[in-house]
This record gives sequence, structure tokens and C-alpha cells, in this order.
Amino acid sequence: MTLVELIVAFTIMALLTTMALPLARYKIRREREKELHYALREVRAAIDKYKDASDYRQIPPGKVDSDGYPESLEQLVEGVRPQGSADKKVKFLRRIPKDPMTNSYEWGLRSTRDEPASQSWGGQNVFDIYSKTTEKTSDGTPYSEW
Repeated sequence: MTLVELIVAFTIMALLTTMALPLARYKIRREREKELHYALREVRAAIDKYKDASDYRQIPPGKVDSDGYPESLEQLVEGVRPQGSADKKVKFLRRIPKDPMTNSYEWGLRSTRDEPASQSWGGQNVFDIYSKTTEKTSDGTPYSEW
């Protein structure tokens, strides 16, 4: 009798485990998607703040091709000296967030002169960022288009 009970118990446990794994994978994927949304929003807001500061002449203009956008993501972290200040820097990001899809700090960059869906960076400025992952969402949209 106990051997039959053990077999039934293990069968039930195996069945419950196989049902729980897809739910756990889905939950992990959704969590990574939330982190990606947050990271994209954070960096894009910092790029917009940099552009606004440049437009209002609070910081010196960059290179001629920059159009008032930062030259790199590192410039948002390192900061820029405001007009008329020699010792203070304005920083727009504390750190570059990690891309949760690729688990790295490398982001795809787009400049104002690149095509909207371009996967290569022209190097003039940083107008937008995207994830370098080739994965797609559950509806088939690539994460790089977010």
C-alpha cells in the first residue's frame, strides 16, 4: 500500500511541477519587461533633460552635429559644466542602467540622422536607445522596437 501511495504522490508532484514551470517563466519574462520599460524611460528622460538644458543654453552646446543631444550615454553620467560655472557639473543619470534582456550595459544607440528602425548608430549624437536583444514579445514585437 505505501509503494502505491508514494507513486501517486510523486505523480501528483510531477504534474504540479510541470504546470508551475511555464507560469514561473512567464513571471520572469514579465519582470524583465518591466525592468526594460523602466530603464528605457529613465535614459530617455535623461536625454530629454539634456536636450532641454542645451536648448535653454544652461549647458554649452556640444559638437556641431550633436543638435543639442549628448554625444554618448557616458556624458549623461559624467555630467556637463553649466554655462558660467567652473567647478560644478550637472549630471543627468546616476549610472547607465543594465539592459535586462541582454544582461549587459551595452545599449543600441540611434542618432537624429539615423533611420527610426536602424540597428546601426551614426555616431553624431544619442537621440534614442534600444535593447540589443533579438528576442520578441509574446505578440511578436521585437524588444528593440520599444
